[in-house]
Amino acid sequence: MKVSIIVSDLSSQGAGRWGGAVRPFLLAKALKKIDCEVEIVGFYRRDKEGLSSSPDVPIIAIPTHPSYPKFLASVPKLLNHITGDIIYAYKVKLPSLGIALLHKIKSRCPVIVDIDDWELSWSGGDEYQYKPSVFQLLKDILEPGGALHNTDHSIYLRWAEKLVAKADAVTIHTQFLHDRFGGIYLPNGKDTALFDPSLYNPENSREKYGLSNYRILMFPGAPTYSKGVQDVLTALDILNQSDIRLVIVGGSPYDDYDQQLTEKWGRWIIKLPKSPPAVMPEIVAAAHIIVVPQRDTPRSRAQFPLKLTDGMAMAKPVLAARVGDIPEILGDTGYLVDPSSPEQIADTLQLIFSDLEAANNRALKARERCKEFYSIEAMANVLSGVIEKVL
Repeated sequence: MKVSIIVSDLSSQGAGRWGGAVRPFLLAKALKKIDCEVEIVGFYRRDKEGLSSSPDVPIIAIPTHPSYPKFLASVPKLLNHITGDIIYAYKVKLPSLGIALLHKIKSRCPVIVDIDDWELSWSGGDEYQYKPSVFQLLKDILEPGGALHNTDHSIYLRWAEKLVAKADAVTIHTQFLHDRFGGIYLPNGKDTALFDPSLYNPENSREKYGLSNYRILMFPGAPTYSKGVQDVLTALDILNQSDIRLVIVGGSPYDDYDQQLTEKWGRWIIKLPKSPPAVMPEIVAAAHIIVVPQRDTPRSRAQFPLKLTDGMAMAKPVLAARVGDIPEILGDTGYLVDPSSPEQIADTLQLIFSDLEAANNRALKARERCKEFYSIEAMANVLSGVIEKVL
């Protein structure tokens, strides 16, 4: 059985940003666990670097123009490279789900769509409306760079949502997405053999990355306003303890928000560059606490923060906000605060640091929970049922 995973953006700024740590590659790992052959096919912009194949999974990245109508010229090229018995479209977008359904018309291959985010939430969600004047519509269509040339324009995302019902199966990873789209719950799985705390010495990691003199809070991801990093930094202002630092790993590829954080709270921040997935366990090992301080927004409620399972798998105390599925994922193995509550974050940090041994013992239970429910093996168990269903 061969599965073709279709990804709309295989550039270094898209699915390639975090290498093998993001959803399409997790799907590929889990499918291989159940003896499926896997290929990842998709597009990358000509002005960006595309991903290349790895020993783990072949990748076919088709160069394309980032806007309509030139983008359409690359669609037949991609269709010709899809060789799977099952097509797995990643994200509710026309360049992934739309192409998967086009291929189904020709091949009769079943289509699964994986939904790991609510794409419309980035442009207002249910409140979004596209009601241009006639003049504006003509500009959007006819002018070079007009809004409707953008392949991810919100109107196209809305059209793509209407196509979800035509898929043979839907996989989702949060209750929020299930409420919107239905489907089968497929959590993000962590490679718990790679993320194994017994393989790393925290003190050595802190020394290697210049963190030995500090108590380390870590946010291994891209900060945005909805991810609430500003609430942790405000909590550090409240505590005003000179030996605590927030380490941000990777930074934001989207805008200058991390620079804004540095301008206001630079005394608390240490930045580490984006690192390959194989190096991340060593970096996470340096943390005393992993922080996942999500703000309560539709965007956040739709997401399954990979940072959670980074910390859980590495047996690190996790401090997170009660947003979306986070309380269910952590269970009683982490520390929960209300969203947008710097005072609660400050109090909880004090609690954890006052008895770090007890917090670390709780974190050992988090690793066991991760292995049972949020591992690659757990994903594989669910996917075996999904594959059986569509066949």
